Formats: sequence, structure tokens, C-alpha cells
Amino acid sequence: MSDNTTTNLIIPWGSLPDEILTNIFVSLPIKSIIICASVSKAWKSLIKSPTFISTHLHHSLNKNQNLLFIGLCSENQKEFYALHNEDDADFTQHARFDYPFHAPDLDPHNGNYSVVGTCNGLLFLSKFFQGDDSFCLWNPCVGKFLKLPSPNVTYATHGGFDDSIGFGFDPKTKDYKVVRVVTLLESLDLEKTRPQVEIYTLSTGQWRMLRTGLAPICILLRSSQQTFINGALHWVAFRVSDNNLHNFVLVFDLGDEVFHEILLPEFPGHMGLMCSVSVYGNSIAFFRKDNGFLHIWAMKEYGVVSSWTKVLSLPISSQGFYTSNSIPRALGFRRNGEVILKLDGGHLISLDLETREIKDLRIIGYKKTIVDYYVQSLVLLDKAANSADTY
Repeated sequence: MSDNTTTNLIIPWGSLPDEILTNIFVSLPIKSIIICASVSKAWKSLIKSPTFISTHLHHSLNKNQNLLFIGLCSENQKEFYALHNEDDADFTQHARFDYPFHAPDLDPHNGNYSVVGTCNGLLFLSKFFQGDDSFCLWNPCVGKFLKLPSPNVTYATHGGFDDSIGFGFDPKTKDYKVVRVVTLLESLDLEKTRPQVEIYTLSTGQWRMLRTGLAPICILLRSSQQTFINGALHWVAFRVSDNNLHNFVLVFDLGDEVFHEILLPEFPGHMGLMCSVSVYGNSIAFFRKDNGFLHIWAMKEYGVVSSWTKVLSLPISSQGFYTSNSIPRALGFRRNGEVILKLDGGHLISLDLETREIKDLRIIGYKKTIVDYYVQSLVLLDKAANSADTY
């Protein structure tokens, strides 16, 4: 009787409810999850479903595995990416990803792609070649990338242009969006020009133009660094009035698809173009180079202009923790609030804004080095082979 009862309690793996399987799978490393997807059609269907991918992402975000993404360059000048564990005192490398350049659409001889930003495990890459842009989304954890279709505004359709790109996640529609803010050069009037704006959504796989007139009169440069926080994209923009240049933070809400502006701290003289914004906790920080100093301001309360607080003014050329003739460039912040600086020659250091303690991260960056938070995910795993390439 006892033996029969024990036998009857043995449930085959294939008969486990999806809820139990989901709880098991989300706790596994991504490589193990992908292996499980090849065990049976039922498991494959479950793991590649949008519901499971979303559940896995939610689980990953709640795990608080503090990974920092850093774009780097090897000794033979080939780009690669590294994930570093911020919880480790030695800042150890968690994983390394090489570009999927062997794929036909990502031929390095046609110009290199550069990472614009990361969001939920996806990397958004952009390439400007022969007057036009090319874009792709890449999830190195699942080995898939998606080449985006050509945008609406190109050199052939509109002539010369300058543009700035942003990438993030729309919390309302649960969709990923690419926003392209384009300034047409042939009709440029610094005091009157409104940029053209087009949006790509991952769910539709298409670009669409934002209604004319929704963007404010302003200029964004290709070098403008995007920042995604609180469901919105942020860039430092400028406009010209009465022959004076005025900087501000241009914000685009991905859910409502509307623009608004955040005023910057007041400075004596002209702001100039040597400035950018970065994620700072749940808010933003502002970097500005001026008169031989790198100034860093933090917005202590997001959206509240009066909460801008100067946290650091660093000499650009100085003796001390970095050699003379070094020019520090602020790349972003660690989750503990330390700012990461790239010195002349590429060395990356971490600076505690309160104690001024310097940590050598023992990493060599290069011209396009970026720093961003990263979470491992399965996003793109559900895309069909004809829409996302696997390598």
C-alpha cells in the first residue's frame, strides 16, 4: 500500500503545471533556460511566450544583481562589452560579449555600430554610414539581434541632417521604443527650427512620424548623450534667441509621447555644448566642462529644478590622483553613487563624491566607452527567425 502511494505521487516533468515550471525556470541561469527550451515543444512554447519573458525580466529586476555594462575596446581595436559585478569589492568581470560582426548585416567594413544605450538587457546600436543611419537591437544573453528597417528621414529623402537617438521602455504599452530627433540642415534656422521626430516600436517593427509641431524649437546634436529614466528619454538640447545660446534638458515621455523641458542650474556666461546628462539614482545628473573644470550637478528630486545641487567641481588638468594633462570625462554613476571618470589615455576610475576617494577600476576605455546599468533578460527570444537573427 505504501509503495503504491509513493509511486502515484511521482509526477512526470512533462505533467507539471505551467505555474510550477515557470517558478523553476525563472530561477535558472539564462543559458540553462535556453537549453530547457530545446527539451520539448511544450517547454519551448512556455519559455518563448511573452508572458514568461516578462515574468523572467520582473524576476531579474527584483534580484538586484548589480551589473554595470561597460563598452570597451581590445588591444586589436575591436569593440567588446563587459558586465562587471558592482557588489564585488574587486569589481570583477561577470561576463564579456563580442560584437556579432560575422553576421552579414553587421559587416564591420561598412562602419562600426556604437551602443547608444541599454534597457532591460537589450542593447541599442547605431551606425552612421555614407550620410544615413542604420540601427539594431541586440540581446547578447540570448544571442539574437534585430536589424531595424530604414527610418523615414534619410539623406535621400530630406537632404543633410543631424540627429540624436534615444532608446527605452514604454511602461504603459509594455513596448520598447526608439526615438529619433532629426534637425534638417538645408532649412536650418537656429531661432525657428523644430526637429522632425520619428518613433520605432518593437511590437510593430515600423517607424512612424510624430505629428509636426509637437517638438519644441531646439537643436540636438548627434553627440548628445541620451539618458533613459522614469519612463522618459533625456538629452541636453539648446536653442538660440537674441544671439544667445540657451541649454536645457529635453525630455520625451515614452508613454504619452509628449515633450517637456527641465531647466538647468544657472551659470555665469554661456553654457556651451560641452555638457550632458546621466542617470543618478532615480533622477538625473548634469555634467558640464567650463573654464578648466568638470562640474557635476545632481537633481536630488526628479523634476524639481530647485533641487539641482552641485556635488563636484574637478580641475581638468591637475596634479594628484591623475597625471597632469589628463582630461577627465564623466561616463556615469555606479549604484553606490560614485561617478565613473575616463582619464586621458583611457583609464577608468571611480570617485566617491563625498569622501573624494579614488578607486582604480583597472579598465582601459576608449573614445566611445559608455557606462550603463544592465539586467540580464530573455527579450527578443520570442522573435521569429525571419525577424531576429541568431548567432
